Amino acid sequence: MATPNTKQKAYLQLHLAVFLFGFTAILGKLITLEQTALVWNRLWIAVLGLIFIPRVFRGILSIKKSNLLIFSGIGVLVALHWLTFYGSIKVGNSASVTLACLATSSLFTSILEPLITKSKFQWVELLLGLLVIVGIYFLSGVGEAYYLAIVIGIISAFLAALFSTLNKKYITGQNSLSVSTIELAAGFIFISVCYPILQHLFPQPQWFPTGNDWWWLIVLGLLCTSLAFALSLEALKEISAFISNLSINLEPVYGILLAIWILNEDTQLNFDFYLGTAIILVAVLLHPIITKVQKRRLKLPAKHI
Repeated sequence: MATPNTKQKAYLQLHLAVFLFGFTAILGKLITLEQTALVWNRLWIAVLGLIFIPRVFRGILSIKKSNLLIFSGIGVLVALHWLTFYGSIKVGNSASVTLACLATSSLFTSILEPLITKSKFQWVELLLGLLVIVGIYFLSGVGEAYYLAIVIGIISAFLAALFSTLNKKYITGQNSLSVSTIELAAGFIFISVCYPILQHLFPQPQWFPTGNDWWWLIVLGLLCTSLAFALSLEALKEISAFISNLSINLEPVYGILLAIWILNEDTQLNFDFYLGTAIILVAVLLHPIITKVQKRRLKLPAKHI
């Protein structure tokens, strides 16, 4: 049974993880490398950070070959998600706009999950999805300069929802850190193999970092990827999945606040942006709360039978 001290420690671990996740967008803007080179370097640094964690390599050896292929495919989706995520930041030159778009990922999940896991579709999630569309409408009022960044950011959110849902379907009984190592390694291999195509579509002036980019990439790969993921998993041992999901939904909030504080992005954004972002975040935060209330109501009749 969890003690107050262990629970408090778990909350701190989770919120530190969410804070680190939110910092990835800031680093994406600070790093001078283009998105493909940025993601490629992030992947190999993160894999090195995970492979030395105890039991990770042993866990990889115990995974069936069929599952190795599945997780490798999911790893490709992860790489594509990060490519579009940082691509949106580079195109719009705004971490805040991309993070606002990323907030739609949990609502994409509400649509994809019933299709992939064959779970029951919830009508209230459709209403929240419509609310997000209203938020995106206001978000588009930031100006034409951000339109392409918004489209790429929404694609990134969809990819995040897709690989998260697939992970949920296949992760049962697996070592989470071992699976993450496989997926990140697969993403690294995918970008390496597709280098000629990616270089043609998105020319990279340089592939290896120089100067301060090395430090930012080490922070991104080790702290904001390997450490953040390990902390979030450790926290789940003491707190409920509901609290975890509700906290992770705060990532865009942390990220936008950091972008305003560190990058002074509030000077580039207008009222429509804040209104659209507020609507999206309200929808995102309402989703797990309504889900929790619905589950409680469904359990009530059973107690009186």
